[in-house]
Amino acid sequence: MSATVSSYIIKKIINADHHDPFSILGMHEAADTEGASLVVRTFQPDARDVSVVPQKGTAKKRKMKRVHRDGFFETVFAGKKQFFDYQLEIVYDDDRQVTVSDPYSFPPVLSDYDLHLINEGTNHRIYEKLGAHKQSHNKVEGFFFAVWAPNARRVSVVGDFNLWDGRRHCMRARGSSGVWELFIPGIGDGEKYKFEIKAQSGMLHVKADPYGFFAEKPPRTASVTWTLHSYEWQDRKWLARRDSADILSRPISIYEVHFGSWMRVPEEENRSLTYREAAPRLVEYVKDMGYTHIEFLPLAAHPFDPSWGYQVTGYYSPTARYGTPEDLMYLIDLCHQNDIGVILDWVPAHFPSDADALAWFDGTCLYEHADPKQGLHPDWGTLVFNYGRKEVVNFLIANALFWLSKYHVDGLRVDAVASMIYLDYSRNEGEWIPNQFGGRENIEAIDFIKSLNETVYGYFPGVLMIAEESTAWPAVSRPTYLGGLGFALKWNMGWMHDILEYMTKDPVHRRYHHNMLTFALLYTFYENFILPFSHDEVVHGKGSLIGKMPGNDWQKFANLRLLLGYMFGHPGKKHLFMGDDIGQWAEWDHNSSIEWHLLQYEPHRTYQDFVRDLNNLYRSEPALYERDFEHAGFEWIDFSDSDNSIVSFIRKGHEPAECMVFVYNFTPVQRQQYRIGVPFDTFYHEIINSDAEKYGGGNIGNFGGVQASSDPWHGRPCSVSLNIPPLSCLVLKPEQST
Repeated sequence: MSATVSSYIIKKIINADHHDPFSILGMHEAADTEGASLVVRTFQPDARDVSVVPQKGTAKKRKMKRVHRDGFFETVFAGKKQFFDYQLEIVYDDDRQVTVSDPYSFPPVLSDYDLHLINEGTNHRIYEKLGAHKQSHNKVEGFFFAVWAPNARRVSVVGDFNLWDGRRHCMRARGSSGVWELFIPGIGDGEKYKFEIKAQSGMLHVKADPYGFFAEKPPRTASVTWTLHSYEWQDRKWLARRDSADILSRPISIYEVHFGSWMRVPEEENRSLTYREAAPRLVEYVKDMGYTHIEFLPLAAHPFDPSWGYQVTGYYSPTARYGTPEDLMYLIDLCHQNDIGVILDWVPAHFPSDADALAWFDGTCLYEHADPKQGLHPDWGTLVFNYGRKEVVNFLIANALFWLSKYHVDGLRVDAVASMIYLDYSRNEGEWIPNQFGGRENIEAIDFIKSLNETVYGYFPGVLMIAEESTAWPAVSRPTYLGGLGFALKWNMGWMHDILEYMTKDPVHRRYHHNMLTFALLYTFYENFILPFSHDEVVHGKGSLIGKMPGNDWQKFANLRLLLGYMFGHPGKKHLFMGDDIGQWAEWDHNSSIEWHLLQYEPHRTYQDFVRDLNNLYRSEPALYERDFEHAGFEWIDFSDSDNSIVSFIRKGHEPAECMVFVYNFTPVQRQQYRIGVPFDTFYHEIINSDAEKYGGGNIGNFGGVQASSDPWHGRPCSVSLNIPPLSCLVLKPEQST
């Protein structure tokens, strides 16, 4: 049958290979022998009949002509000049009939200014423009889809609603912006979808939405249409307090959690708890134990369980393993209502090469570097973000803001910072490309990190940006205007490595490694440090924290109490992985629950009591947190007694009376009448003794405290004589200052 366009054009539409389907489909002006007319065209491959149903005016329903057997229909409204609203009435071969709005009858959604900001890389809420969004367009309800794929020949939205047929909903290319968009009427929340992208080579790539707000539960990988405005938050007071406080001068004790293995339901095939199931239990536990924050290993969508969430495929979607986005919001909200902060692990360093995700997105290396010397991570087999592309930087910075804004999280722990800032990270000679000055620093990544932190703190001054950075890169936690990277806090990986190596040694040999206890104080105040015992220390054959300790079981628990006592006394914020606070024997396994059954045994129960008391002490004594990052907040009493493996120091607050004395004995030998210098001639209360019977110790101590004498010692005017238990931590508090 004759048509108003050539058979060549029709075939291009049918084969989904037309560069601009909006110029053909929908309503257009058409000239014929009788003068000006309007023509409506549609491609409906499974339809038997299609009619145009005008919504207003005098025009009547018009049956369309099939001008190609594969489903290309059109009809001409002769003499019509004024465009009008219409719907398509479609009858299928099985006599099923539907009436729908024509996606090709709608004008563009994104403005030229939107496209300008996207290309400029300065749209901090780009997730409100790209992705899938429910909206009313020309008074018609549906979902608007947009994606950045600048090198694609064609992009389509595919899903259950169109039988995953990329010919049916080809998108509109927005000029040279690289953005493709399409409004599809009639779609609601909960529809599975992806983008089918035809590369310039002709190869098809079916991709999840980089900006999708939700995704299917693995192993399925489709994005899911979702609206994030339905949850009603109840944490206004928490957010107001958070943003008005000087967070670095407050106590921060972080409980690190892998959500899927924190607690499981063995009666139901050992499944993980959902967000809503875990919320009251987790909040109750964290509150009871005295932690200030929960840090979750990555909760963004990821397909591979053994990656623990660090190989992200859906940066804007919480994993569906444990529930919906609103379920996660409920968990975070409940934390805030109970004065518990929430930190998320965040992974802007690399992403997996899964075919359905960001890799080779539009048939080219769009998000990653093309050269494997820059774009392939040798340790993890993942791909490295191209920080030199402003659209990629915008994707990541907006993602950080997204979690802070939409999910109210209180901080991001940025994973693998060292791998970002060094071009030769884990690479041998010849396997990396120097920067423009011939150096090993990744200048583009450094600029990204600085911009990230400046932007985040511009919007959310009270949150925590935390760097997991394992080298001696200077000023990681210093402001960018002082030459720093702009993080609030940095993990002290050096301290963690030294103290764990020291503690694994037989106490008889510790005297020869005494510097491992003290070395960190040479650099402690150059950064704002967190002292981490994280998941990384209890996996891959490293054993559990208690399993690292030498000696018999009693000595192992004593050493572990000593270790945590040292962490809580040492300057720096605190970080402890789940299971480490109950003395779990087994190495952490992401497929198994924490060994909660161990708490029926007294050694584990009393050890847990000790951790709880440490947290409560830490939160109640300003000397332990107010001046964490100041030289003036710490003072050695004696760091040189390597023969006895004893160290002692003072922690100080802003007020003179706010001081605490810490004494540690790293040998299994009791030290009697051991004298140390103290600042005041007063009574010193023994407020923590890790050897107390209530903690499972031998109950050796100082009967609740000791009176100082005027005998000078260690360069101080007064001193105390102590009975120091074996493998112990003592914490003393002066009754008053004089």
